[in-house]
Amino acid sequence: MPELTIHIGGRGFEVSCQEGEETFLQAAAKMLDDEAQVLSDQIGRMPESRMLLMAGLMLADKTAATEEKVQALEAKLAEVESKLNELRAAPLPEPERIEVAVVPPSVTDTLAELAARAEALASVVEEKKAR
Repeated sequence: MPELTIHIGGRGFEVSCQEGEETFLQAAAKMLDDEAQVLSDQIGRMPESRMLLMAGLMLADKTAATEEKVQALEAKLAEVESKLNELRAAPLPEPERIEVAVVPPSVTDTLAELAARAEALASVVEEKKAR
């Protein structure tokens, strides 16, 4: 079982942990040390037991606040997932029908005839202009 020396509030502590958990223990000790440092900066030197108690309480307070946030987010996630499932289960909307006007063949023929007349008139104008 590995033994480590962790430092909290400027004091060293010998602790043991399971094989492979050294990194986690050091990370947890750093969190506790950070809180102890805040206390030390604010209050100054204090007995070891009081420092550890206060630092632990500060971490517990942060943990409780984080757990409340997680619960609120989990509730919101459940609500969003429920709405998503409702939308997935809902029938698809009816396709929108769009009607496009159809030009009758008689109109097309009339327009073609008018275009031919306009071209003929343009040709006459061009000839007269050229003279």
